[in-house]
Amino acid sequence: MLKLRSSFNRAPSLTREILSSWGRGFLKDGDNFFSADSIYPLQTTSVRFIDIHQLGNKEAIEKERARLADEMSRGYFADMSDLKKHGGKIAMANKTVIPAAVAVKFPAVEVNFTDGRSMKLPVGSEGNVGDACKTDAPKVTLLGLSFRASSQPMIDSWSRPFIDVFRDSRNVQIYEVSFIESWLLSLNPVKGLLLRLMKKSNPVDRTDALQRHVVYSFGDHYYFRKELKILNLLTGYMFLLDKFGRIRWQGFGMATEEELSFLLSCTSLLTEEK
Repeated sequence: MLKLRSSFNRAPSLTREILSSWGRGFLKDGDNFFSADSIYPLQTTSVRFIDIHQLGNKEAIEKERARLADEMSRGYFADMSDLKKHGGKIAMANKTVIPAAVAVKFPAVEVNFTDGRSMKLPVGSEGNVGDACKTDAPKVTLLGLSFRASSQPMIDSWSRPFIDVFRDSRNVQIYEVSFIESWLLSLNPVKGLLLRLMKKSNPVDRTDALQRHVVYSFGDHYYFRKELKILNLLTGYMFLLDKFGRIRWQGFGMATEEELSFLLSCTSLLTEEK
């Protein structure tokens, strides 16, 4: 740890990279916690390097140019401007369950537990240890996505009341995913250290039957975000999935009392769905 601190002192740019990219990280100063978002606001999406094997591939180069133009068109200040306007409430939550016939599959994403285990979400997706067809598998998954530390209170505004209501249900589970897109923090030695630190600072809530998992996803998530139409990285995103990984409900930002009632009623309906 002393060597790590010494490295930070010698390389302030490295420290800025870690603080600006650490989606759920916090700095501790006595009893006060400061979000990395508020200290280094000039954060960008993941740093990328073009694959040398793709240099002669015109299609790959054009794809990267389109991506670069897309990412440069919207940055931190655009997200902050939107946040000031609507407080992260991009849209109102669904009032009713999205019919299975028109529901889309949640895109697969690899996540890591603080003990080093990894899996793919949604539960039942290819390569995952879970099996959606098992009778004992939870029927409903509440999935919270956080790309910056500032959005964690938004996730909590949905998950905590949800846990209170469904604490004794074995048909429901919660996954709270924090995304860390920095290439540096995605390297195995650093990633392992971060996961160990997270394990100490984020103890898992002990509930009864309800399964709540706090997990982290490292690396580039640009196309994952595009598929879910996620633009503002400063707000929180909630998805209610059925046992086949289909999106049956969505919520954004801080939960209102009315929206919580929508979430709870939709969850109850999905637990009874055949």
